Amino acid sequence: MSRRHGEGLPEGQPPIGKKNRVRRTKASRSTRKRRLSSGIFIAPSLLGVLLFFILPFFVVIFYSVVDNPISGQFVFLDNFRNIIRNNAFQKAVRNTLTFSAVAVPLAVVLSLLLAIVLEAKLPFRSQFRTFFLSPMMVPVASIVLIWQVLFHYNGAVNDFLGLFGVDKIDWLKSEYAQVVVIVLFLWKNLGYNMILFMAALASIPKDILEVARLESATPLQTFFYIKIRYLSSTLLFVTIMSLINSFKVFREVYLLTGDYPYDTIYMLQHFMNNKFKSLDYQMLSAAAILMSLVMIVIIGILFITENRFGKDVEG
Repeated sequence: MSRRHGEGLPEGQPPIGKKNRVRRTKASRSTRKRRLSSGIFIAPSLLGVLLFFILPFFVVIFYSVVDNPISGQFVFLDNFRNIIRNNAFQKAVRNTLTFSAVAVPLAVVLSLLLAIVLEAKLPFRSQFRTFFLSPMMVPVASIVLIWQVLFHYNGAVNDFLGLFGVDKIDWLKSEYAQVVVIVLFLWKNLGYNMILFMAALASIPKDILEVARLESATPLQTFFYIKIRYLSSTLLFVTIMSLINSFKVFREVYLLTGDYPYDTIYMLQHFMNNKFKSLDYQMLSAAAILMSLVMIVIIGILFITENRFGKDVEG
């Protein structure tokens, strides 16, 4: 005969079903406590993100579709049409894209080459590495002062070129102004990128490199078929950081030349800074959204490329 639920248990001991329900109740209470405590710890961070990132983002979107922040009259895409037709905005976009198209690839390629050189057992390797890392420790104002001394009309570069009979050049007020800023950008960023690449090169499995050596692979074959694949994620990160830094070069250019520099170094942030000073928030917001969309597209393309190129070495 089947025994009824709970029959035959020791005196004072609850039935098995009741014990399971008690365990589940205790487990659910423990889970709720953990979730509550986790929520309490995360709440300040979520509040900060909401207050300083998400809310300003929606405010910028609101400003970009109204005639001005005071009246708040909805104009939809009129601000975007006006800013695209603006000559100053067009010049700023053209200069920024040109600068990024030149400076970012140079920053990635040169820093990778430096990392490969330093990977070899060269004499004075630590001193060489320190030399390229030193710009990270120098304040921006000091860097700008150095560049003003070097590239002033009566500066050290013109004095050096004068030894070869080259006429003086007003570097920051000529077609060479963007070259000066590119050199400054590279000098500031090569060291950081180089350290990232050196760390990535050191993490490549040594047994794979040993197999390649035993198979008589040339250094170029080892680099392009093995190393570059293991460097794909670092290449992506360095490229994105260099791209972001190329859009932030305004600080150095502003200290060198002021609000309205020579045409070739009038960047997007100059345009935005001038719009902010004139309280033209709707045009400023429209420009910021267009710039963000372009950055999202570029970074998305980089992620897709890295995912397809480096997926065979993941894990």
